[in-house]
Amino acid sequence: MLNWLIDFSLRHRALVILCTVVFAGVGVISLRHLDIDAFPDTTPVLIQINTVAPALSPDEVERQITFPVEQAISGLPGLQDLRSISKFGLSQLVVIFEDGVDIYFARQLISERLSTVQLPEGIQRPQMGPVSTGLGEVFHYVLTYEGVDFSRLPDEERVKRLTELRTLHDWVVKPQLRSVPGVAEVNSWGGYEKQYQVRLDPDQIIKHELTFDQVAQALRENNQNVGGGTITDRSQMLLVHGVGRTVNLEQIENVVITSRDGVPIRVKDVADVQIGHEIRRGTVTANGRGEAVLGLGFMLMGENSHEVTHALKTRLEEIRETLPAGVEIQTVYDRTELVDHVIDTVQKNLFEGGLLVVAVLFIFLGNLRAGLIVALAIPLSMLFAFSGMLKFGIAASLLSLGAIDFGLVVDSSVVMIENCVRCLAHGADGRSRLEIIRDAAIEVRKPTMFGELIIMIVYLPILTLEGVEGKLFRPMALTVIMALAGSMVLSLTLMPVLASLFLPKNLKDKEPLLIRVLKWLYAPVLRFTMHHKAAVIGFALSILFVAFGLIAPNLGTEFVPRLSEGAVVINVVRLAGTDLEETIRYNTRMEKVLLEKFPDEIVHVWSRVGMAEVATDPMGTELTDLFVTLRPRSEWTRADTQEELTVQIQEEHHDLPGPRLAMTQPIEMRMNEMISGVRSDVAAILYGDDLDLMVSKASEIEQVLKSIEGAADVKVEQVTGQPVLEINIDQDEIARYGIPARTVLDLVESLGSKHVGEVYEGQLRFPLIIRLPEQARTDPDAI
Repeated sequence: MLNWLIDFSLRHRALVILCTVVFAGVGVISLRHLDIDAFPDTTPVLIQINTVAPALSPDEVERQITFPVEQAISGLPGLQDLRSISKFGLSQLVVIFEDGVDIYFARQLISERLSTVQLPEGIQRPQMGPVSTGLGEVFHYVLTYEGVDFSRLPDEERVKRLTELRTLHDWVVKPQLRSVPGVAEVNSWGGYEKQYQVRLDPDQIIKHELTFDQVAQALRENNQNVGGGTITDRSQMLLVHGVGRTVNLEQIENVVITSRDGVPIRVKDVADVQIGHEIRRGTVTANGRGEAVLGLGFMLMGENSHEVTHALKTRLEEIRETLPAGVEIQTVYDRTELVDHVIDTVQKNLFEGGLLVVAVLFIFLGNLRAGLIVALAIPLSMLFAFSGMLKFGIAASLLSLGAIDFGLVVDSSVVMIENCVRCLAHGADGRSRLEIIRDAAIEVRKPTMFGELIIMIVYLPILTLEGVEGKLFRPMALTVIMALAGSMVLSLTLMPVLASLFLPKNLKDKEPLLIRVLKWLYAPVLRFTMHHKAAVIGFALSILFVAFGLIAPNLGTEFVPRLSEGAVVINVVRLAGTDLEETIRYNTRMEKVLLEKFPDEIVHVWSRVGMAEVATDPMGTELTDLFVTLRPRSEWTRADTQEELTVQIQEEHHDLPGPRLAMTQPIEMRMNEMISGVRSDVAAILYGDDLDLMVSKASEIEQVLKSIEGAADVKVEQVTGQPVLEINIDQDEIARYGIPARTVLDLVESLGSKHVGEVYEGQLRFPLIIRLPEQARTDPDAI
């Protein structure tokens, strides 16, 4: 078979060259369509299920929402794991499926099961998160006013401007970015969501003998449009449209609730109607200038992160031209910067490695033509690998491309061409050059093929890895195997053809000078080893013992090398129940310190507190992710490595009172969080029914872990401590007064907000809600 392949190639040299050119063209096209990323996405097939319940405490959320949804989801085909979080006003489930399960099939299964869940009245239906992965958060930008320091503005002006920015983002910027191909979702974080608020006066409600439900019902019934079908008028068909929707504050104020003795009681008689904002559970600060509005672009699962991020940047530049005067958009996190840096590093290393291989080939073969022919195997094998990577859906990343060894790639071609050179130098026996090349190729056909096959077989066990290990190392093994397969085919087909075309028949059998010097040095060493076999074997065994018995056990081990992402994330944990305004002031102070202390190292600092609009990362208001975008390392003056800079950043914040800090990186944090549910490399998880006991034992485990050498940022996840004002209904008392429990609960609900409709401003729509005025909800006594 191999003899026939070599014969066929030499008889049809033009066809072999043509096929090689075609395969190279396919490789170039594959390279252009290849997904590019800094690191393989190891997150599993997962789907987030979010249920918003603004009026429920964490216990009630778990009992009435989380547990029923878990029961409905359990037992799905391919389900691997199920995690849940129950917070005040939010239930989140993370459903993890086995590798290979189609994400859209999984979402369909979940959608069918969710339709069977019975939730309490007034609770929104569960919503699935974006069709993205744990590493789909590829683009961050902030919307703010140019030159405005929000931390110095009066409260009224600050709220007004932040409401304008949030409205501008939600209705202008966000819809345009969501239309970019490959974008799964654009999330909003920070600012104030505009609302039309009816703030009830409890004294006036009592005075007019009204109930909370009467006001809500009146607002609902006086805020809707209806269709009346069609009528015919003088042979003309008319559409009937009843318009009753309120469109401004004045119309809402004049809604009639009821009447007493022919006198209407209007909303304005019992409430103050105004434009306000939703109760916030999250915010954003940026660059030491106070609050801002943050936008997060999520990449659709399976898309090219490099192309999607570039498209988002391009669209953002187009949007910037249409924004009102004074409004600016700043890109604060861009995955393409990391990807470009990684790919440039890989390209540089591959290019330098290729040049080194060519130089070595020329030195050892002693023939420039032979060296160039062998060197041609490098790009052709790479193009062959690119075609395979596109076929198997492997992204070009640090691990997949960095695993390729050019020495292995050219090994079989070196053997083939070196033998051809040797046979041509000794081939003056009447045979043609083609016959000499044929015999030389057949002579080494088996060694070349078996050498490559043995190396490929070594990589086969890596293909059996599963889970995170498989997602990391399978692409590496497949890329190497495909490159070696291409090299093996080229050594048996193209290499003999090029040798027959470009190597002259009258080659001189003269060894290069370097080879002669090495032989001269090696000869006495070889004679010594042959005469002292026992000593040589003993010396080899002693080296083996020192290496594996003394050195290896003391070497540090790591799953994969840590990638410097060009950005740092500081996880800040404060006391549960910390006021949001206090958190904003503290974060702004931290940002100013960082920008003042590290002007040559840091370009942007921004903080995310609490939850975004779509709670892909649900945090309490006591938790902050402080992101630090770094300048190019060539501009740094205070540190040489990112590790050194991280240590210095921690030292600058040691004197700040209160919070606990943990240092990580954006991709690293998301990978840890999505894979294990925690943001650290190692986690100890306790299970049980007694929460207080588990918290106590967790503190004991924390002290043990802190005593381990090399352990850093050890902390217990904060799950308790949030103050709760519980209002218990006295059933005997409400029975004595004839008041149903629902009436009292409606009033409690109005401390937050009760949705009763929407108000349209052209194409924009905003919630219409009922709530109590600020003076009635400031302290327990007032309530």
